[in-house]
Amino acid sequence: MGGYNELMSVHIGAASGEIADIVLLPGDPLRAKFAAEELLSDVTCYNEVRGMFGFTGTWKGTRVSIQGTGMGVPSLSIYVHELLHEYQAKTLIRIGSCGSYQADVHVNDIVIAMTASTDNAHNRLRFGGKDFAPCADFGLLRRAADLADERALRYHVGGIVSSDTFYQDDPEAWKHLANYQVLAVEMEANALYTLASAAKAHALAICTVSDSLVTREELSAEDRRAGFASMIELSLDTAVGVEA
Repeated sequence: MGGYNELMSVHIGAASGEIADIVLLPGDPLRAKFAAEELLSDVTCYNEVRGMFGFTGTWKGTRVSIQGTGMGVPSLSIYVHELLHEYQAKTLIRIGSCGSYQADVHVNDIVIAMTASTDNAHNRLRFGGKDFAPCADFGLLRRAADLADERALRYHVGGIVSSDTFYQDDPEAWKHLANYQVLAVEMEANALYTLASAAKAHALAICTVSDSLVTREELSAEDRRAGFASMIELSLDTAVGVEA
């Protein structure tokens, strides 16, 4: 491995030095493969353990890795913990999809998450029953918004919710959070922000709206995988700019 010392974590089969300081985190491992092959240069695959692809390449001369995390707080938490503590990742940006809770947040819009609420118990367990309000790294958030403005992208900045439940028994339950100006729902950002905060790392979640709970519009699975290029490019430029 080019002189690197061998170091493998439980779920990521990479040697020491094979993962960059900057890591983008799609839930879908095939989105990781698509993004790496379509956008990065000099790409190598460092992980195929459990089919959760991980790649390292370069973006505008800077080394970047893209690591799939799977869906939900438990799965993402495993990969983020290992990236932070075994591979010393410094900047992590979730690149995912989300469902809109607001009438003016449309399919294909970009949501930049300032903070992430959750119905998951991981922080209640971590903080002895207390609430913890994890938030994005401000430097990343500000740069992402500035770049989105420069590119005339349709985007929104605000709070989202990371939910454990994809299929709700009550189809109207989301409206309560919508009344509190929550922009959208996904399944991972709350844990990312919490773990990055504890490790003093930089973290942000940038998601493309794949469906709307207001209008019932939705993108196909293939559109979700291949149609998020502008959001991923925004994330790459955000991470590279802050890292520099």
